Amino acid sequence: MKAVFLDRGTFLDTVDLPAPQGISDYVVYDTTPQDDTTIIERCQDADIVITNKVKINQQIIEKLPKLKLIQLTATGKNNVDEAACKDNNITLYNVAGYAIKSVPEHTFMLMLNAMRAGLYYHHKVSDGTWQQDGNFCLLDIPLIDLEDKTLGIIGAGTIGRRVGEIAKAFGMQVLWAEHQGKTPRNDDYTAFDEVLKRCDVLSLHCPLIDATKHLINADNISKMKQQPLLVNVARGGVVDSQAVVDAINNEQLLGYATDVFAEEPIADNDPLLTLADHPRVVFSPHNAWGSLAAQQTLWDILSKQVSEFIENN
Repeated sequence: MKAVFLDRGTFLDTVDLPAPQGISDYVVYDTTPQDDTTIIERCQDADIVITNKVKINQQIIEKLPKLKLIQLTATGKNNVDEAACKDNNITLYNVAGYAIKSVPEHTFMLMLNAMRAGLYYHHKVSDGTWQQDGNFCLLDIPLIDLEDKTLGIIGAGTIGRRVGEIAKAFGMQVLWAEHQGKTPRNDDYTAFDEVLKRCDVLSLHCPLIDATKHLINADNISKMKQQPLLVNVARGGVVDSQAVVDAINNEQLLGYATDVFAEEPIADNDPLLTLADHPRVVFSPHNAWGSLAAQQTLWDILSKQVSEFIENN
């Protein structure tokens, strides 16, 4: 079978990504522009398309009669028209479970940087501010410990659960949020509004679906009584960016630490950029998933899935 990898450049060059077993013709592109004509041209003779973030819509799918499998190098399926895949008898695979170490560790990198103003103090050392101050230490922004703080977690999957385990090692109390408007299913869960009310840090690990789009909005932020830090390693669309900006400026939120944005790369007019110099705002470019080990694990899982598909078809 012929396979086309549309965006190998989303992986590090140093990560080994050999063709999965069973592929006889393998074409790899570093990047592919989001242009229907180009995508169709590159995939015209492919049985299998491998991609991370190239959007594959109904119009593209209907122009690829040989296509049998779309294999995503990610967990989210938002960039592929699933209904069109079903209508055209095309299998759609994602990859799950590859970042169960990378994303939780990145979550705490963001959290600790915001709570202890890490980036702010880094710049105060490198730009000469500390030297000009003259004291042996600089403490103009308070450092906030995680111990004894309450962490609210929205999204109790594998990654969210691991974040909870690490939080307990820091001495945090962990609250698992039930779905908004639902009664807690058991004693492990706390009502959504109660989590918002009690948390000192709120960490997002839920998928972006209709029910979670702008889940963190002005109304729900108003229910947060502890002025919490908001951490987002879910999807940018789970939060209303303007509401977050307003809440930080109005001191309803302590800060915002995020790896994800409504548009990626971030749009020039994204209101979050107005917070770039805030001492408790930390941005990373959607790379929480991508430790060296996680990238290799992802490809190992993907290769096995593709090979098994070829063997069974």
